[in-house]
Formats: sequence, structure tokens, C-alpha cells
Amino acid sequence: MAGNSRRQGAIRKPGTKKGQVVGSGGQRRKGLEGKGPTPRAEDRPGHKAYRVANARDRKEQARQKKADKPELIAGRNPVVEALRADVPATALYVAVNIEIDDRVNEAVRLAGDKGISILEIPREELDRKTNRAMHQGLGLQVPPFEYAHPGDLMTAAKDSGNTPLFVALDGVTDPRNLGAVIRSAAAFGAHGVLLPERRSAGMTAVAWRTSAGTAAKLPIAVATNLTRQLKAWKEDGMMVVGLDADGSVDIDALNVAADPLVIVLGSEGRGLSRLVKETCDATVSIPMAAGVESLNASVAAGVLLAEVARRRRVAGRV
Repeated sequence: MAGNSRRQGAIRKPGTKKGQVVGSGGQRRKGLEGKGPTPRAEDRPGHKAYRVANARDRKEQARQKKADKPELIAGRNPVVEALRADVPATALYVAVNIEIDDRVNEAVRLAGDKGISILEIPREELDRKTNRAMHQGLGLQVPPFEYAHPGDLMTAAKDSGNTPLFVALDGVTDPRNLGAVIRSAAAFGAHGVLLPERRSAGMTAVAWRTSAGTAAKLPIAVATNLTRQLKAWKEDGMMVVGLDADGSVDIDALNVAADPLVIVLGSEGRGLSRLVKETCDATVSIPMAAGVESLNASVAAGVLLAEVARRRRVAGRV
């Protein structure tokens, strides 16, 4: 009986209904077991890196959401230029009671000829649609751009029968520069333009207008990882050349111009990123007069692409 009483006392805990069971129930053993590798800082709620990563993701989601919406080209001259350049459009908005001039008449005529809807709306509504830009009573709605796959660029090159020539952009964030680069790429025989998924301008209404409609004739692709795509192209036999102010060769010594080639352009301020620069087979510079600042991305692209096109004509590999 004494033994039973001692066991009863060990089992029951004063103030509880059932009492505490003898032993740890395996809790000690579980407490000694490893909990696996420590999660990355980006995966731990409350950590600064987690908050930074979440903020970056939200920003990217907001950018993507914005990119999925149609945009408006605002202003009489920009609208007329876009219509002349055959920029794809879904609607022309005309403010009620605006003063009619030759540009308004031409915009309405061109939109009608192209089968674009012409809608007359109150000026206040056009203010809202254009985020209160200086629209002068005209707004042209441009649908979201449909990007190609990087593989489509190689297909376009093979279908052309010419030596492949691609242009890749590394961190070019000005849509005007993007549009101008696309225009130069089309003018000098490139088979497509590649953009990184992040930290890059997209095909907005501004880029459309600056490209003078050539974006409709040239594949514009997006790479999830620019460095990885450049390496894949190198495995396919492409030479990758980065445009850099401190290039290893200048434009006159670019002996690979007639070969299958990818020209990489860096951002307006920082130039080529470190990983992209390390991936390049060579970096090329454009000689300039002393005391002159470096060219912006679109102008430099035009100069280099013109030289590449010239050398290809000489070599008979256009």
C-alpha cells in the first residue's frame, strides 16, 4: 500500500484533475533532436533582410501589375507621331470641346483609317486617365506589350539566314533610352533585344513612341536571369561583348563584329554590372575627344551597331 501511495503521489499533482504522468513523455529526447539548418535571413520574419526582401517583392509586384495595364500616350504631337509610326493602339480619347487644329484632325483621321476606336470624353476624365499629364485634349491608349521568349530571338536569326546579332540591356531604366536602342537595333540589322526581368525599363507608351514603331517589328524578350541567358547563348556559339568606357578593346579593334554576336549595354549611371561584365568575352569602348563625357546608352548603341553592320557588309555576312 505504501508503494502504491508513493506512486499515486508521483502521478498526481495537487490542484489538477488528472495529475502529471510519470516521465517526460519523450519531450526530453525531442528537445535534444536537431531542428535542421538555420533559415536564411530573408526567410525569418522580423529580420531586417526579411523586411527588405518583402518590400522588394511588393515593389516588383506593383511594377508587374502596372505593366499589365494599358497606358496612354498623352499630347497632340506624341499621339500623332505614335499613330504615324503604327504603334499598336486600342482607343483614341478626345476631350470634349477642345480647340481643333491640324494635329487633332490628323490623329482622328489616322485612328479612323486604322480601325482604332475614337472616344470623346470629358476633360476631367482624360486628366485622370493620363495622371494629369499635359495631354492637350488627346490620349492614345496602348495595350500591354507582349514580350517574346529569349529563344524566339535565335529563331528569328535562323529564319533570316543571317549571322545572329542580339542586343541585351543591363539595367537601362530610362524608357526613352530603351525605345531609342530598339530603333537602332532594328535599323542596323539586329534580330532582337533582350531585357532583364528586374531593374529595367519596360515597353511603356514612352518607349513605344521613342522606338518609332520598330518594337512591333523586332522581338523584345525578357530573361529571368540575364547572366544565365548570356551564358546559354555563349554555349550556342555566340560571342558576348559588353560596351564599357574602360573596355579591353576599342571599337576599331572589334574583330568579332562579323561573328554571331550579343552586344550588352549597361545602365546610364553604373555601366555593366559585375556579373554581366565577368560573363562578357570582351568589353569594347568608343574613342572620344578629350574632355567629352561618355555617351548615353542609346547613342553609344547606335555607334557600335553601325560599326558592326559596316563590318558585316564588308565581310559579306549581313
